[in-house]
Amino acid sequence: MQHATVLPIPEADYLAGEPLSAVRHEYVAGHVYAMAGAGKAHNTIALNIASRLRNHLRGSPCRSYIADMKVRVAREQAYFYPDVVVTCSERDTAADAPKDYLTEPRLIVEVLSPGTETTDRREKMRAYAALESLREYVLVESRFPQVEVYRRLPDGGWEQWTWSPGETVRLDSVGLDLAFAEIYEDVEF
Repeated sequence: MQHATVLPIPEADYLAGEPLSAVRHEYVAGHVYAMAGAGKAHNTIALNIASRLRNHLRGSPCRSYIADMKVRVAREQAYFYPDVVVTCSERDTAADAPKDYLTEPRLIVEVLSPGTETTDRREKMRAYAALESLREYVLVESRFPQVEVYRRLPDGGWEQWTWSPGETVRLDSVGLDLAFAEIYEDVEF
């Protein structure tokens, strides 16, 4: 029998190697996890939301990013790739800010798929909740039409809102109303 030891990877090594990799990886406390590819529905939904956010935020101090922008959760020693993320923080948008990750997101959107749903609902939700800047965490189903918004309350707790077809999703964190038809445009179930 052979025995192998898995050693944690230093954060600096992860950050140096990630831009050189053909595959994206998330990082949690020294461990690196390859990201799974996403299907057409997943990509279409993320692009629909990111496009609406980009147009809505134009001219404001906020910036939206899609897919390849990491979010650093220092308390968890983690870097995640959300599907869509918005920051309004000068620490993230300043000329001397890191170019490949954000530290103070206001809004994070994850599009759920069978391979990612458990992680998005459990590990990522818990980690993202540790970010004081985060106001809303949005989970969008890719297999059927449903959107969940977790919104931070003034006391630090969270409330959950769930929307169904025909309704309008309100994103208080950026002052945007999204019609269900906009989120799921060109997606077939």
